[in-house]
Amino acid sequence: MAAPAEPGARPALKPLTLRIISAAVLIPIVVIAVYAGGYAWAFLVTLFAVVMIVEWCLISSRAKDPHNPQQRLPAQITPQLPIAVFVVFVAVGNVAAFAQRPWSARWESLTIAALTLTIGALICFAASATRSLSTRFWPCLGVVYVAIPCAAVVWLRADPTVGLQQILWIVALVIFADTGAYIAGRSIGGPKLAPRISPNKTWAGLGGAIVSAAIMGAITAFLMDRPSVWPLTLVSGGLGIVAQIGDLAESAFKRHFGVKDASNIIPGHGGVLDRVDGLIAVAATVAGINEWIGSSVLTWL
Repeated sequence: MAAPAEPGARPALKPLTLRIISAAVLIPIVVIAVYAGGYAWAFLVTLFAVVMIVEWCLISSRAKDPHNPQQRLPAQITPQLPIAVFVVFVAVGNVAAFAQRPWSARWESLTIAALTLTIGALICFAASATRSLSTRFWPCLGVVYVAIPCAAVVWLRADPTVGLQQILWIVALVIFADTGAYIAGRSIGGPKLAPRISPNKTWAGLGGAIVSAAIMGAITAFLMDRPSVWPLTLVSGGLGIVAQIGDLAESAFKRHFGVKDASNIIPGHGGVLDRVDGLIAVAATVAGINEWIGSSVLTWL
């Protein structure tokens, strides 16, 4: 029998209620920033990037308990954390600043950002000489994991022709993929996709993600009046797989350090890393494809 609530005590909010309230606060902010673009979007992405690298460094600071190797010690602030935050801030902020300049200057921005990441990662690795090599490696990996996709998100929005459409397409695609994976996984079930990493994911869920992302691609192609919906439909289905891989990668990282949520900064949702794992994977992939083909996927297909 549950203990009676203390007189005057406020009842705790249910997880679903917290999720709804958090979404109601965050979604309008993100939508306004996406629509405004420019420095508003760059500032929001840079802020998210800083929170993400802090979450990553705190998780990876959980060293194994010498008295119980199966357990890990609590998170701690190491010398690598402020360095990693500074490197991510400078790298993403540099891309954000150059994104407001003429599109022809993009390679200058990418070169400076790449040098910042390389030098910063080396400094980050050398910052804690007393720690083991494997422990020092994780914050350096986090710098790359956070900075490159976040810079890509800023870069994609800065495209003078289809910047807004690109971000809306990517966000909608990831939402469709996650929703399709959840519905298919819960309703169909079946064999597990990666039980050691994420016990709840199934092959049926992956199929649902692919189909849902493909549907989003078809809708986008139709709305943009493309000659054929099939090219973007097929590419979007493939990006649905990328979104699931991004989800699994972040889950593997957390499981390695015995953590369920990256943080509790978003009530009911966990951390920023938990919310954008699929999004940053897709954004980085789309940015890479764009540079490879020399134009946007949306206008090329």
